[in-house]
Amino acid sequence: MKILLLSSVYPRFEADQEVPWLRASVLFLKNAGCEIAVAAPSHRGLKSHEIDGVKVHRFRYAPAKLEFLTHDEGAPSKMAKNPLLQLLAIPYIIIGSFFTLKICLKFKPQIIHVHWPFPHGFMAFFAKIFYKAPIILNFYGAELLLMRKKKWIKPFLKFFIKHANQVIAISGFTAKRVEEIYPRKIEILPYGTTFLNSCAAEENPKGEVYRILFVGRHIERKGLEYLIKAAAMLNSDKFQVRIAGTGDLTEKLKELAEKEAPKQVLFLGKLPKEELAKEYQNANCFVLPAIVDSKGDTEGLGVVLIEAAEYGVPVIASDVGGIPDIVIDRKTGLLVPEKNSEAMAAAIKELSENEALQKFLVLGAIEHIKQHFEWDAIIKRQVELYNAELR
Repeated sequence: MKILLLSSVYPRFEADQEVPWLRASVLFLKNAGCEIAVAAPSHRGLKSHEIDGVKVHRFRYAPAKLEFLTHDEGAPSKMAKNPLLQLLAIPYIIIGSFFTLKICLKFKPQIIHVHWPFPHGFMAFFAKIFYKAPIILNFYGAELLLMRKKKWIKPFLKFFIKHANQVIAISGFTAKRVEEIYPRKIEILPYGTTFLNSCAAEENPKGEVYRILFVGRHIERKGLEYLIKAAAMLNSDKFQVRIAGTGDLTEKLKELAEKEAPKQVLFLGKLPKEELAKEYQNANCFVLPAIVDSKGDTEGLGVVLIEAAEYGVPVIASDVGGIPDIVIDRKTGLLVPEKNSEAMAAAIKELSENEALQKFLVLGAIEHIKQHFEWDAIIKRQVELYNAELR
């Protein structure tokens, strides 16, 4: 079965950590017998190349120095900072549409799988005029946020949803928002861990300091300021918050940490996969303090919670977005209200003092992941959706 995957972002080189879950899903699809080609925009003049034996066809939409609309940070965020970047969307869509058709005529896919349906729905449906192939849309939430800010986008998304052969959302939260645009059956297919080898720790180390780990981009919707404020409420000799990753807010968060909790918070920077694995293995708990940010954006799912659970680390997270698909309060983790540092600190203290609760939550999380978030089951269902369109 030949699948053309249409996306705004895909790893640019072997060590690139962009969309690791999408890269993982492609590897699993390959193992399931699918032949995959990727169509994605160039980044600063990047030419077509191969990643993991998969051909990544890159289309040029501007001079190299201007080809930064995608990758490293979402296009909507970049456009919000610099509205002139919206002008790049015009050649991006036009050139991308003709490029998608060109790849279809050359690769001859049986399915066009569109990730982030706006604006990539334009490209897929343009190609379908000349190359008849079923279209599957995959929603993550960014396009829905953009629609709330740009009302003119809604009619286009409604058309794409109505006329697509299949529509997928990564969580129940995202699926409901898609159904509000156009009521139809939405398949919920999350993504699994980005660590391709499951490596849960046998026992978390019991040291004098209770290690609290966060992994992710330092952006508003991650809610890191509330974790730092929670850290200030914890005993500096017994608790340490370890923050991995980088982002636009890193320097401001460091200033906040220096002011609120200089002894409790440590910034680790962007870690390679091997060092990140060690952080998970040495963590006593994992916290995702996500919020609904000032733009209305929030977590579509929270794959880091799956990764933490696979390492045998109990999790604490905010009750927002798609997080409750993973964290069922007091069964697979602890849920706290968003933007509530006091509740977060209380949850951390409770977990640190109750070893039985830690073990119970980890066992519950692992069982829940096996039932709903293992790649084998996800890919099996995805292939079933593909096959249903080819009968």
